[in-house]
Amino acid sequence: MTDPVNPALENPTGADGMAVVEISTDGACLGNPGPGGWGAVLRYKGSEKRISGSEPDTTNNKMELTAAIEGLAALTRPSKVIIYTDSTYVRNGIMKWVAGWQANGWKTRDKKPVKNADLWRRLIEEEERHEVEWRWVKGHAGDHFNEIADELATTAARAVSR
Repeated sequence: MTDPVNPALENPTGADGMAVVEISTDGACLGNPGPGGWGAVLRYKGSEKRISGSEPDTTNNKMELTAAIEGLAALTRPSKVIIYTDSTYVRNGIMKWVAGWQANGWKTRDKKPVKNADLWRRLIEEEERHEVEWRWVKGHAGDHFNEIADELATTAARAVSR
């Protein structure tokens, strides 16, 4: 295994020459809110890197966002990225809602502040460095890398809850 995942190595590239990295992410929370963890599995030409972290008092949505942020932040250069998430909140947020929130000054249609706006801003900042494709996977349904990301997130959440 290569650590860190480094697209500068001889690796697959897209038609435009950009490196292709796949990232599976997940977040977990013991109680919501409560102790939480996030996990990400980065894959690149047969190499794999697993990263995770935790917060003592957080929410599941914050951990799902953090997993995507940290997965992208771990990349050492701009890449073509496919992110797999089981969070419709993250996928819909980044693909459908963010543009409207930005246009409305980070307010929802109901004129309420967007929850987790700080994390959404960080995700946008990380995403702008890359060409990102977002894919939803059903959680706890046998997707190998989603299961690993889930285990990383759950283990991190349990560790911080002690």
